[in-house]
Amino acid sequence: MPFHSSYRLHYNEFGNTREIEILARGIDVYDNSFINKGTAFTQEERELFALHGTLPPSIRSLANQMANSRQTCAQKSSDLEKFIYLRSLFDRNVALAHALIASDLERYLPIIYTPTVGEACRHYSSMFRKANGLFFYPGNIDRAEEILRRFVPRQIRVAVVTDNQGILGIGDQGVGGIAICLGKLMLYTQGAGIAPWHCLPISLDVGTDNPELLNDDNYLGWRHPRLRDDDYVAFVQRFALAFKAVFPHALCQWEDFSKQNAFAIRDAYLHRLISFNDDIQGTGAVALAAILAALRSKGEKLGDQVFLVHGAGAGGIGIAEQLAVALQEEGLDETAARARIFTVDRRGLVTTDRSLEPYKKKFAHDPATLPWLRETGAGSLAELVRKAGVTVLIGTSGQADAFGRELVQAMLANTARPVILPLSNPTGQSEARPAELAQWSQGRALVATGSPFPPLLSQGRMVRVGQCNNVFIFPGVGLGVLASGAAEVRPEFFTAAARAVADRVAPADLAAGVLLPEVGELREVSRAVAVAVGESAIKAGVAGPCAVSTYQHHNDPTRLARLIDGMRWRPGYLPLVNGYAEQL
Repeated sequence: MPFHSSYRLHYNEFGNTREIEILARGIDVYDNSFINKGTAFTQEERELFALHGTLPPSIRSLANQMANSRQTCAQKSSDLEKFIYLRSLFDRNVALAHALIASDLERYLPIIYTPTVGEACRHYSSMFRKANGLFFYPGNIDRAEEILRRFVPRQIRVAVVTDNQGILGIGDQGVGGIAICLGKLMLYTQGAGIAPWHCLPISLDVGTDNPELLNDDNYLGWRHPRLRDDDYVAFVQRFALAFKAVFPHALCQWEDFSKQNAFAIRDAYLHRLISFNDDIQGTGAVALAAILAALRSKGEKLGDQVFLVHGAGAGGIGIAEQLAVALQEEGLDETAARARIFTVDRRGLVTTDRSLEPYKKKFAHDPATLPWLRETGAGSLAELVRKAGVTVLIGTSGQADAFGRELVQAMLANTARPVILPLSNPTGQSEARPAELAQWSQGRALVATGSPFPPLLSQGRMVRVGQCNNVFIFPGVGLGVLASGAAEVRPEFFTAAARAVADRVAPADLAAGVLLPEVGELREVSRAVAVAVGESAIKAGVAGPCAVSTYQHHNDPTRLARLIDGMRWRPGYLPLVNGYAEQL
């Protein structure tokens, strides 16, 4: 029995699922991961849905199931094996999988997402168990609308879409990139409370240029070189038109595209889809959040800082864009804002006298306005920091150890407490390690990282290192957009999100130099972000009726906050009612 005919969702006024009507019996109930309770089916439910004989007689509570699953997961020999176990659990019993993850998010986040998800992408074809989501390729893209309509009964609210080319720091992973989408959507559920049946992972398989995959007999993707130029644009356009036609009110998150495609697609569909690119805008917002927290700690203003972004890819330019938006909100004009932001790529400072990719041009400086560039030694990173007066240093280059002692000393000449964010993933590619930065700055540097690092000893106690993880941004942005009925995703939404995240850093943590909240606070942080984004949509005049709820905010922030609270699903078993006789 197809998934969409085995159950029907019933909603409360907020659009949250209140019960599930079962339109099947026996093994068809047990085999559907959205409605399966496994050994937690009660005696009444076993009778009602003809499950007697298909399950052992003893009944376990959800808490008991979680304890058993936690023990089983802990016994796995590696994080990749734990990833496989959790994904298999999700394929059997969605509520149990999410309840387990929510019970200790700090433990399970590195398994369901970075860094383990990168290995899952590499090994996707060899460890394939069950297809989750949709795979579009040139052989079926002309049927995209028909394929998407199969999911209409699930009332899709968020889709994470990748073309698999720019996966984390490991590049083109072909069809395996869909593991990224699966992980992101699990975090939409954990943080924003968007129920898993409303989430859809999508792979745009336009081929791969990875020779290892093309030569692998087990590779499951479209075994061709990547589409390029007009063929690529036409493919993405066919998908976007189909998605808009089938899910006009759903959010489309673009994920892990190559640098140039990431900007081109984001900008092309800015006003045509409710969409954003997390690698650009989510990264920009979480970095801005750390900077705002640092400045709150220092008692300084954003407009008084000079910023250097080392690494002018999607993430680096995304950070520069978000800084520019925030600086303009604080009163600087666009030219003055960009003048305070320097970007560096592998060829050095990005300047207007170079041949540049389009997405880099807006932050290119005119060498004529920087006379110190002509001085001897001005090409080094440390000298650039000295001459430009940099007070905030951000690393997105993927170059391990790019931030050394000399660089830190140069920053200390500009500010008593430099802000240094080595954001490159994985840990081995981080521009610096927090312990080294603390040592070289005599504990004065305010540091947050992209990868997880162990706590530091500071003033006789262990202090955690804040992690600039996009998970603090995108779930709340998605929920805020959906609740506000926003017709598009505006740049200022991400500034609002950044401020909300910065405000969630506890005063004691801020005093100790910690710049981001704890991952365990994700649900609370996501709520704060959603409210801030929804209010930003109202202020920008792009809010409208919430498409999934009969309870409307009517541009009232108080009602908006209540709607956001009411929309959020918590991992647990929902009441089941029998609709099988009606189906017959």
